[in-house]
This record gives sequence, C-alpha cells and structure tokens, in this order.
Amino acid sequence: MAELLERLDEGPVICAEGYLFELERRGYLQAGGFVPEVVLHHPEKVAELHREFVHAGSDVVEAFTYYAHREKLRLIGKEELLEQINRQALDIAKGVASESGALLAGNVCNTNVYTGEESGGSVRGMFEEQVGWAVEAGADFVIAETLSWLGEALVATEVIKATGLPAVVTLAAHGDPQMREGVSPAEACKGLEAAGADVVGLNCSRGPETMLPLLEEVRRAVSVHVAALPVPYRTTQEQPSFQSLEDPRWTEFPAGRAFPTALDPFTCNRYEIAEFARAAYELGARYLGVCCGAAPHHIRSMAEALGRTPPASRYSADMSKHAYLGSDPSLRAENQDYAERL
Repeated sequence: MAELLERLDEGPVICAEGYLFELERRGYLQAGGFVPEVVLHHPEKVAELHREFVHAGSDVVEAFTYYAHREKLRLIGKEELLEQINRQALDIAKGVASESGALLAGNVCNTNVYTGEESGGSVRGMFEEQVGWAVEAGADFVIAETLSWLGEALVATEVIKATGLPAVVTLAAHGDPQMREGVSPAEACKGLEAAGADVVGLNCSRGPETMLPLLEEVRRAVSVHVAALPVPYRTTQEQPSFQSLEDPRWTEFPAGRAFPTALDPFTCNRYEIAEFARAAYELGARYLGVCCGAAPHHIRSMAEALGRTPPASRYSADMSKHAYLGSDPSLRAENQDYAERL
C-alpha cells in the first residue's frame, strides 16, 4: 500500500497521462464525447501507448478509465458497456505494469453531474463502481483527477480512502482558477489533505506557465506530497487554460474554439516541458507528469530533466553527427558552410 508514498519520499514519481488526446490524434477515439471505447475496439493500441510512456520514463501505468463512467456512457447510449470497459482497461494496464515494474493506478475523474451536496450520492455511486473494479484488479493506488468542484473531489477522496489505497487527488484550475464553489486551489488542496488525500495538486487545463504560480500556493498550503501535471500547451496570463486559447489566423473551429482539435500550434516543445519539470521540482512538487496532449517525447524530456535516463534516452537527440548542423570533425565542410542557407 505504501509503495507510492515510499517512492515519493525517495524522489520524484512520473505519471504519464493524456491518453484521450493521443489516441484521438492516432485515429482511435472520437473528440467531443471522449469515451474510451478504444479499450474494447483496439486494446493493442492502448497497451502500446502504455508501453511507450513507460519506455519514455513513466513510473506509473494509469488504467485508461478516464471518462469511462456511467454518465459518459449514458450520453452515447452504451451504459451496458460500463463494467466491460473498466475491467478491460484495468487488465491492459495491469499487464503492462507487471511486465515493466511500474505502479498500477486506477482512475476516476470529473463526472459532469456534480452540482453540489444534493448530487453527492449519485456521484459517490459512480466513483464506488470504478474504484471497486480498480481494487479488484490490484491497483497500487487510485487517481481522482480533473476535478473542478471541491465537493466532488472530497467524495472521490472518501471513496478511495475507504479501500485502504493511497489517493492521488488533482484539481483542474480553469481560466477562472477558483473551484466552482469559489474556493482557491490552495485552499481546496488543504481541504483534501484534511480529508485524507495522500497526494494533492493540479492537473489538466493549464499549461506550464500558468500552472506554476498556482502550484507555489498549493505547496505552501499543504504538507503532503504535491502533484503537478500540466497540459503541454502554451497557455498565457491572457489565455490561462487550453480551453481559452485562441488562434487569430483561423476562426472556423468547432464550437468556435481551438480546443480540443486545433491546439497543434500551441504545443510545448520538449525543452519547455523539461523547464517546467525542473521548476515544479524546485517548488517542491514530487508527483509529476503531463496531461492531455502529452506524447512520449514530453515524458522522456521530463524524466531527463529530473536526472533520469529511461530506455528512450538511447534515442535522445544528438545533433553532433548532423550533416549540416553537426560538430563532428569528419563532417564535410561544404555542407556545414551551406548551413546558413538552410
């Protein structure tokens, strides 16, 4: 039970997220509903992505049960698949975790039906279903993420802690960073710590630049380990969430927004993610990762920034042998002289 916490006490733990966006980009998941039916239709693709993230440096295989809850399946008329999707996702993740030595994480997320205490009972039932299946699958811990209601995050914390497993609970601070009850992320994390959450922090919505100031406040407010998992997009003070990003060069987007299918021009490069990893670690965050939009090269860059050399580091960039831009003395001078004209 304590393995996650022991690892965090020894140093950073990296958790790769972002399966929804990456599998949508690859053509195996539909944007909008974002229901992870891919775990049934193409389980090999989910396993492949898990392996790529572990190869890149992720210490955790997170079961792809994000948005595999009753409300999302109701919207597409497939509630009867609820248990099958969850159990299949957990089986896929467990297989990869077992072969790699990574930690296995169960997962629950925002239900989109929480509106206050009056909806707590139905939300609790949804969480209990998914957390129960995660426990049966042998999860090392359970993640509750992308929660913008403190009340919903507290319900998730209670459900996870009732199983005896560690709870990693992360909040989504949107353009308006306050939780939907009007509480700051730092105060919300303080409340989650009091409720028993083992790791608290922020994930999704905000990119590196606009998440860091909030992380600093969270770190000051709590004594438990802090999580930091931004989206890999260049959010700004003017457009602080990836939902709020605008591209003036093109306005014919679905729903009038670049989010979620036209975010490509805003994507962070690997060096920006490395910079975030170092900054977040310096602030005191120890549970680190990248959320929606993450690709394996982002995770590798994060791992390397934290002093690691995952298997994927064998293929990290080495420009010294590049015909035009390299530094190797055996390269042809005429090509290097031509470099300024590239």
